[in-house]
This record gives sequence, structure tokens and C-alpha cells, in this order.
Amino acid sequence: MRDAIVRLASAAKAFSTPEGRQVKALDGIDLEIDRNEFITLLGPSGCGKTTLLQAISGFVELDAGRIVIDGEDMTDRPPYRRPVNTVFQNYALFPHMSVGENAGYALEAAGVGKAERIERVRAVLKMVGLEDMESRLPRQLSGGQQQRVALARAIVARPKVLLLDEPLSALDRHLREAMQLELKNLQHELGITFIFVTHDQQEALTMSDRVAVLNGGRIQQLDSPRQIYDHPANTFVASFIGASNLFEGRSDGQDFVTGEGTAIRHAPNAAIADKEPAVALIRPENFFLATSTSTCPAIDVTVEQIVYVGSSFEVFGRTADGRKLLAHVPAAQRAAVGQLAAGQSARWHYDPASVHLIAKRGEAR
Repeated sequence: MRDAIVRLASAAKAFSTPEGRQVKALDGIDLEIDRNEFITLLGPSGCGKTTLLQAISGFVELDAGRIVIDGEDMTDRPPYRRPVNTVFQNYALFPHMSVGENAGYALEAAGVGKAERIERVRAVLKMVGLEDMESRLPRQLSGGQQQRVALARAIVARPKVLLLDEPLSALDRHLREAMQLELKNLQHELGITFIFVTHDQQEALTMSDRVAVLNGGRIQQLDSPRQIYDHPANTFVASFIGASNLFEGRSDGQDFVTGEGTAIRHAPNAAIADKEPAVALIRPENFFLATSTSTCPAIDVTVEQIVYVGSSFEVFGRTADGRKLLAHVPAAQRAAVGQLAAGQSARWHYDPASVHLIAKRGEAR
């Protein structure tokens, strides 16, 4: 049985457009979030992830459904009476207050005594690595340091749930990647639930215990990062999470036969009935170059373009029936890639165990 600290039941919210239409931001969402879990709400712009976060915080009122936090119904409670805190994308620091004053603002507003306030602020600033910057103003800090102040202010009040609304999007790539690991470590240290919103797939896969992929106001898949990537529930998830090569057709014994007649070998899949319409997924990194004596199955392509991206080569190809395919070849195999050229025929091998079949009946609504 799950130890859920947040439960949403049939959560629904619609907004009116300037043209007079109704757009369903949340379309009957059921979701249980575990105690001490790091869960990420992931999806494209307009999928409903931020609305879902704001519904939990109380800044958006549901049209229908319930929200329960730690066993108490919070559906009609205002934000200030919910045991949650939010870290926003723009940090929202008070520019005239020092780091220590910003971090301790919630405690002061709650009437916590000065001695306890000082102790708790110093402890939380040490936790986020800002113990020597208590007297600085926000304008004297880097973007990463400002983000840490916002985190300190959010966790100093010891909320049961911390909501993070794309807090890393304003940082440069290297700092963002460093902060991803810091946030994950901090969540373990604090032992509280983090609900993180992002549109960045790598961010979600790196940090999360589970990922909820949203589209059209609905959860398309809720699972571990590895399951989401290796075994997507539908073609939306397969296409949104990482790069993908998708083939429509039917399972036929050990083979998956595309509409053009290409046979793709796959591992047994009890979830797909024989002759059932389905989609086969091969991730680009699961193609590999091999010698002509390789016993692994292969797909014949004509190479169209080779792009070097540092850690790997992106090789674009086209099958005889006109299907575009993409392979990611590790940079360590540069000698093999060097033998390829645009217009040249090549065999892209794959392991049948890496082929994932998606039932058409499981497609996103």
C-alpha cells in the first residue's frame, strides 16, 4: 500500500480562451504522491503541469475533484493554510532584504521567536551552502546563489510538501546540471516530498523517483524514469521523451512487420496479441554499426547526413521505402563512422530485446 501524502481525485480545471472556447487544463486527474518522494510533472507547454502544481498549492481553484494532503482535505483551503511551500521560476526574493532576512521571512511572519529564527536560518543556509553570505543582498549574488536563497526560504518553515515550478530554467546549462544533483541530494537530506515541474526531459530523468508525463490535461504515463524511457505507454510519451524511431505495423510471431513490409525482430511481448496493430520503437542509441558477419538483425538504410555532437555522432538515414531513421553512434566508434558517407548504403544492427512494442489501443487520448 502506498504511503501517499498528496492525493488528487478526479481533479478538473478549465479556462476560457479570448475566443470564447473552453480549454481543459486538468481533465479528471487521479494522482497519488508518496511521502518523501521526488516526483516530476513533465510535459510540453499547455499540458496542465503548472495548473496541477498551482491546484496543489491553492493558487488555482478546481472546477471539480478533491485534493487531500497528509490525510486532510485541502480542496477549499486557501494557500496560506496548506502545508506546502513553492519555489518559483523567478525566485521572487525581496531585493531590499539580506539573504538571512529573505530566508527567515516566513518564520518572522509566523511569529517565531528571534533566537529560534536565527538558529533555523543559519542551519538552512548552511544546508544550501550559503552560510557565509547571510548579510548579502540578492543583487550581490549569482543566479545559482539566488536560487539557493529561494530554496532556503521555502524549506526553513519545514513544509510537508515542497513545490518547485521550473526553478532551474533561468540558469545556464552547467549550473543547471549541477543544481539538479544538489536538489536531489537536498531532498534526501530533508526527507520531504518534492513536486517538481519542468519541460526538460533530461532534468526529469536525472532527478525523479517517478515521472508523470502530461498532455492535454491528462497523465499519459506515471512511472520510474527508466520505465518511462524504455517502455513508454504510447507514442506521445515515446516521442516526447528522447529521440525515437517509430514503425507502424503488426506483430507477427517473433517479427513486427511494418506497413511497408519491413520485418523487425523483437523479444516476446505478452501485452501485444499476434496480428494486433501496434507501433515498434527503436531508440537511436540502440542501433549500432557492425561487421557484415554480425548475427544481429539489421535494417538497411541509405546514409543522408552525419552530425558530430561531441559524445556521439548523429547518423541520419532513409530506408528503401522512404522512412527516415536516426542512429546515435558513440564517439568511440569514430573509425566505423569515418567509413560512412552521404549516399552510401549501410546496415544498422539492433538487439531484438531493445525493441519496444506499443499497442495502438494504448494510444494517448
